[in-house]
Amino acid sequence: MLTGVYVPPGWPAEVRPPDSPDWAMSAVSWLLDAVPPDYRAYGVLRRHPIALARMARQHVRAAIEAARTGYRGAAVDLRDHLPPHAVEEVLDAYRQEGPRLVRLAESIELVERALRGEHFVERFR
Repeated sequence: MLTGVYVPPGWPAEVRPPDSPDWAMSAVSWLLDAVPPDYRAYGVLRRHPIALARMARQHVRAAIEAARTGYRGAAVDLRDHLPPHAVEEVLDAYRQEGPRLVRLAESIELVERALRGEHFVERFR
């Protein structure tokens, strides 16, 4: 990391700080890992990282909603098809995946804000 460049909590370790050399390229690489592999086929997303960030944000938000819906219905949908311990393991997977997706969404939003030109300033309490 560059000295004197502040990145807020939640900034992804894989993305260089804004204004550092090749930071946008590192953001594109990281964002492409957050979306389905087919998104790599669209050159426009590499050429316009803000568009990629927007699509990644929307994709992850949809995944969060899908995980919440899946969690709510898993026990009922699976109880006749899986043993109780397996149903609980599925629910546990949702319990872990949901917070991971929320953290990912927050990181994507930070990167998108930086791509749009926002500068982060450390706030002291």
